[in-house]
This record gives sequence, C-alpha cells and structure tokens, in this order.
Amino acid sequence: MHTVAVLALDRVIPFDLSTPIEVFARTRLPDGHPAYRVRICGATPTVDAGAFTLRPPWGLEALRDADTVILPGCADPTAEIPGEVLAALREAAAAGTRMASICSGAFVLAATGLLDGLRATTHWLGTDLLAALHPAVDVDPDVLYVDNGQFLTSAGAAAGLDLCLYMIRRDHGSAVAADAARLSVVPLEREGGQAQFIVHDRPPTPRGSVLEPVLRWMEDNATREITLEDIAAQANMSTRTLNRRFREQTGTTPLQWLLRSRIRRAQHLLETTDHPIDRIAGQVGFGSPTAFRDRFKRIVGTGPQSYRSSFRSLSVD
Repeated sequence: MHTVAVLALDRVIPFDLSTPIEVFARTRLPDGHPAYRVRICGATPTVDAGAFTLRPPWGLEALRDADTVILPGCADPTAEIPGEVLAALREAAAAGTRMASICSGAFVLAATGLLDGLRATTHWLGTDLLAALHPAVDVDPDVLYVDNGQFLTSAGAAAGLDLCLYMIRRDHGSAVAADAARLSVVPLEREGGQAQFIVHDRPPTPRGSVLEPVLRWMEDNATREITLEDIAAQANMSTRTLNRRFREQTGTTPLQWLLRSRIRRAQHLLETTDHPIDRIAGQVGFGSPTAFRDRFKRIVGTGPQSYRSSFRSLSVD
C-alpha cells in the first residue's frame, strides 16, 4: 500500500496539516480497499500547532519508508529548519520518494535545495519572499500547483486539496480521484490559477507625485475611450515623458495602469451585480465584449463567468 507521510513541524498550519490526512485516508480503490496509508511524522515528540499541541505517532525515520512526503505550511515561513529535518528530506528524496508541499511548505522544500532549477509555487502572499530567499527556484505566482515529477508544490489553503486530488488521479486514475473529490464536495479540477484569488486593489496612486492629478482623472474617466495622447494632454506632457514618468512612479505604462483599473472595476461589478457580462464590458470601458473576456482572463486567470460563479455576493442572488 502507498504510504503518505505528513510532516508536522512547529507552528504547522492546521488546515494544511489536516487536508492531506483527510483526503488520502478516505480515498478508496474500486474494490473498496484503502488506497493510502497515512502517517503523521514529527521532528520532536510534541509539535506546536497554534490552537493545539500535536503528538506525532512517528518520527523522521518514517520519511525513509514513505512513498510520498507531504510538507504542510508553517506560520513563519522564514523560521530556521532543523538540520536533521533537511537531512531526512534529502535522504528520502535520494531514495526516490515523491515530495509535495502545501502553501508555505514550499519554503521547507526549497530549503533542502531540491527545488533549485525547478518551477514552484506557494501562497500568492509569499511568492515574492520565496523568490528572494531562494533565487535558484523559478517561482510561478499564478498557478494552483506545479508538478515537476518527483517534487510538487501548491499554493495556499484549498490549492493543497487540488494538489492532493491531482496526485490521487496520477496514482490511481480519474475514477478514484473523482470519488475522492465527491467526498470532499469539490470539483476534481478548478478553472484558472491562483491569480483569480489575488485581491487586485486599485492601481497605486503615488501621493504628492506629479502624476497624482492625471491618475485621478484616469480613474474618473476609465469607462470611456482614452488614448495615450489623451492622457499626455491631461498631464501636460509629451507621450514619451509620460511613459517615462509612469514607469518611474508606478512601474507600468499608462495604458496598462488604465487596463488594471478597468479590470478591478469589472471584478467589483461581477461580485456585486447581476448585470450581463456584455453590459459590464461596456460599463468598464471595453468596446468589445470579446476583448473584455480575453483581457480579463489574461489578468485574473479565469473568465468573467467563472469568476462570478466563484465570487458573486450571496446578497445579489
């Protein structure tokens, strides 16, 4: 039987810890037999899990006997990983053990060096930090999970469930995975990446900068057709100077800034109204509903209808 070892370190996030335990332990093969044996492992006799203290039944030696090791996230991703933990993970990896991280568990896996040169992800709040601490890792902030074969990583919270179901499908096929998904009351696959869950705030307006008045004007007029020349005239600058100032003070171009403002307004309308999508396209300044759908999916990671299904306020229904 396939053994899954879930490693609980101090300040482990309980949600990340419980997800693989529940999903793998409840998975059944077509004949009704369990598909996995799950073991909770720790580096110490007791583990601080925040709201409770955990006593893992197995120690690090269980990692050597596992077919898959799951690394849940910890509350402090910058905490130093004990040397014996890193050594045990490297030893298990050398023996061919599959390793998967959930949320900030990617920081533990990256600390072993096993992700060097590979693509990986983590919760969108931590992607910049992961890239800064481990520059040899190719961090992708937009996806729900990444499969490198032996090493897999997932984004935050529910993306860990997506990854577990993906591994079940890889191990035992779609029928077994679909049954596991039904038990968890989730779809076997979700459309889009984690970009759809990132809060896209209003594009930054640098207070006191020479661009502040024109940025306010762009927000107020975002629903009508605006050209680069219109923005330059409003700012009393040449288009070349305008582009340079924008890149210096906002990190993007005027038209990209405007586009981001329109998409954020569209997200708000999708969440809070029942307006048809074609109408919303016009309300936020897109002349073509097709262009709106294309741009929305590029920026958010999923289509407007799927976004609405996931985030529409219950009060609108």
